[in-house]
Amino acid sequence: MTMKITTNTNHVKTALFLIPPFLVSVVFYLHFQTQLSIFSPVCRCASQQPAAAGAVDDHVDRLRASATFLPLKDTRQGAETWFISTLNATAEPEGEARNLVFPSPKSASRLLCLSAPSRRDGAKNAYALAWRDALPHGAALLPGLAFVSETAYDHSNIWHGLTALLPFASWHERSGCRARPARWALFHHGEVRTEMSRWLATLAEATTGAKVVVEAFDAAGGPACFEEAVVFRANVAGMNKERMLAAADFMRCKARAYCGVDASRAGGGGDPSASLRVTLLFRTGGRAFKDEPAVTRVFEKECKRVAGCAVAAAHVNNLTFCDQVRLLSSTDVLISAHGAQMTNMLFMDRNSSVMEFYPLGWKQRAGGGQYVYRWMTDWTGIRHEGAWWEPVGEPCPNNPDILDCWKDRQIGHNETYFAEWAARVFAATKERKKGSAAGAPAGGRPREEATICRCS
Repeated sequence: MTMKITTNTNHVKTALFLIPPFLVSVVFYLHFQTQLSIFSPVCRCASQQPAAAGAVDDHVDRLRASATFLPLKDTRQGAETWFISTLNATAEPEGEARNLVFPSPKSASRLLCLSAPSRRDGAKNAYALAWRDALPHGAALLPGLAFVSETAYDHSNIWHGLTALLPFASWHERSGCRARPARWALFHHGEVRTEMSRWLATLAEATTGAKVVVEAFDAAGGPACFEEAVVFRANVAGMNKERMLAAADFMRCKARAYCGVDASRAGGGGDPSASLRVTLLFRTGGRAFKDEPAVTRVFEKECKRVAGCAVAAAHVNNLTFCDQVRLLSSTDVLISAHGAQMTNMLFMDRNSSVMEFYPLGWKQRAGGGQYVYRWMTDWTGIRHEGAWWEPVGEPCPNNPDILDCWKDRQIGHNETYFAEWAARVFAATKERKKGSAAGAPAGGRPREEATICRCS
């Protein structure tokens, strides 16, 4: 029994003697593993860097290849949606014209890229969406904001051009006037257009504060990708009257500031209720009056019956853009034949008046298009005082289509009718001006223009 106890005691002593070296060995081993774990990831990363870079490049190449170009004009769609047809335009806030913005959450932060060499067939032009770091091969990144306008009409006609410009003006104003376009991209049925009328370009410059640069889309080059872009593809579609009135006010104010028109003297200066400014804005050629002096005498005669009334007569082709702004800014009643020059009513104060004239055939055959300036008075806050259509005329030989025959014929006059009509319009306009000056406008608002055009 004593022997067994002694043996066990020796084993315990031996075990206790071996524990310290064992613990020291464990500590050294753990320390070594810790140091190795610190350096081994670095070694692994260094060895894996080329492989990781190759994977990233492969991923970018895959993204480039995923940018699929589709026809800019989708002939399966209607006129308002065939341009960039795969995306739905939205109006934000409600009441604005429907638009597309790139990049945006709706485009998954992708940019708009256009391959647009054709000026004759919009279906041959194409668009794609691409991420900035994975643009299509051969694409050029165009810096700044692009205003992209698709219209079924014509940017060289000032009326049609104005309806294309209006939603951009509203969008620019809502941006606080900070979003200035670096370039414009113009399309007609998806076909590239490389210019707009000088009148429209000057108004666009006055409105946005930026020179108009129209993108030409060099046919020899690759796709063009816009750093930022806003697209209006249906002019003012979706825009409510409140926003149209606000945009027209903004453009009027900007044009007057651009041309140095003193807003406080826009109506002729002095007491606004004491004067009545009548402007005869004549055309040359088609739809001109046959006897301009006779027409002028009729309205001058009626003007003399109204205290403070004065008549100014001018031909629009003799006026610069700013001449037109200055003349129409001081006009209470505009008298003019139907035509693009009537677009200058934009520069008149709200609650002013317009009298319109047509050749024979328009009332019978022209359809709704003959009422575009009546519509314009509605969204500029101006009164359309009616129209006179030439009632008689010589028949057109070998042409049964009365509109085709008379569309650009000259216009006669009816002295009695013109005089009675003018008397009513002049008297009513003068009365409204009196009410406006007294602070109680008759269906309108007093002459207004802030010296600084406000941006929301």
